[in-house]
Amino acid sequence: MNQLLESTPFELLGGETAVRALVDRFYDIMDSDPVTKSLRAIHRDNLDESRERLYLFLCGWLGGPQLYVEKHGHPMLRARHLPFRIDERMRDEWLYAMFKAMDELHPGESELKNHLEQAFWRTADFMRNAE
Repeated sequence: MNQLLESTPFELLGGETAVRALVDRFYDIMDSDPVTKSLRAIHRDNLDESRERLYLFLCGWLGGPQLYVEKHGHPMLRARHLPFRIDERMRDEWLYAMFKAMDELHPGESELKNHLEQAFWRTADFMRNAE
């Protein structure tokens, strides 16, 4: 039976606690892994606000509570990222950190993980605004 038809990715992942852990691990990787050096360079020194915004956004994006919308309005994801030069390298660095965080927190293959990797890839690719 297809789990994604019965529950949201938010629920299957483990709710707010799991989303917070994923976001925190993502930013820890981005902050320390040399592979994500260029991505880290476009962020503020203090990552607290970025962590909070991604957490709020992912809760809703994954099918949970619309915390980002309640606090900040419509995400306007592409428009909010236009001030930053996002090319294939930036996309790939972002995906590297997110996929590594997912692998660490949810090792092994699963229908949910495959679904999320595809969804993250489509969204990250949509953010590209430079060649």
